[in-house]
Amino acid sequence: MLSFRYFPPILTRRLESSLHSSEKSNFVVVCAAKGPRPRYPRVWKSKKKIGTISKSQKLLTCIKGLSNVKEEVYGALDSFIAWELEFPLIVVKKALKVLEDEKEWKRIIQVTKWMLSKGQGRTMGSYYALLNALAQDERLEEAEELWTKIFSENLESLPRIFFNKMVSVYYSRGMYQKLFEVFADMEELGVRPNVSIVSMVGNAFQKLEMLDKYEKLINKYPPPTWEYRYIKGKRVRIRSKHLEGSNDEDNQGLNESDEETGKGLSESEEDTEQLDEVVEVSDSSSEALEEIR
Repeated sequence: MLSFRYFPPILTRRLESSLHSSEKSNFVVVCAAKGPRPRYPRVWKSKKKIGTISKSQKLLTCIKGLSNVKEEVYGALDSFIAWELEFPLIVVKKALKVLEDEKEWKRIIQVTKWMLSKGQGRTMGSYYALLNALAQDERLEEAEELWTKIFSENLESLPRIFFNKMVSVYYSRGMYQKLFEVFADMEELGVRPNVSIVSMVGNAFQKLEMLDKYEKLINKYPPPTWEYRYIKGKRVRIRSKHLEGSNDEDNQGLNESDEETGKGLSESEEDTEQLDEVVEVSDSSSEALEEIR
């Protein structure tokens, strides 16, 4: 006889779920963190997104083939950012870094002035890059104009690196009077000079035979006993080089004094030996006189 039995829906659902899981288990690996992922590699190719590095390279290719005419360079830069919704400040900064590594000072001056004319990138870093490029390109008048502008606008917040740059520029060209003026401005503003500034000012005093001022400078800003360097990403404290030379000289002096004292001790020992011999001779002579008597 035929018998019809009714299976409850719970069992059918379990069977269907088990079948589906067995089918999926052949193609899917279950991950604990992100769930199931396909085992087979991706067949499609993703389009590369244009980032800031590739854009900066495109900017450099647009600039390098041009002449040094201002209008031509500015026109190429304007056409490069024509379809940008915002000014690509990061792209321009990376391009300036590459130009600085390649020592393209004229291109740095042109790109930086164009960026500042757009009202973008008015930071101390961009001003310092422009000042450095003007000094390296032997455009001293423009560098001095930029220095006076930055110095007048930022009297109490000007970083020490600007003073260091101007002191090095004047020192390399033998303009000691202007060097002393920059150093006097530093002292008035309370900016403590670093070792390089003190050494350049001290060398200028020695060349001009101003030894009394040189001694005052060294007494006021003595060289530091320790300096910090980064070795494998760690900040390490080491002794400064000038102290090593002085320590070597002191050690030489101590060795010489030790040699002199050693010589003195050897001479004194020889004298004592001679005295002992004289005493022994005197004792033997006295014994001989007693026997004769």
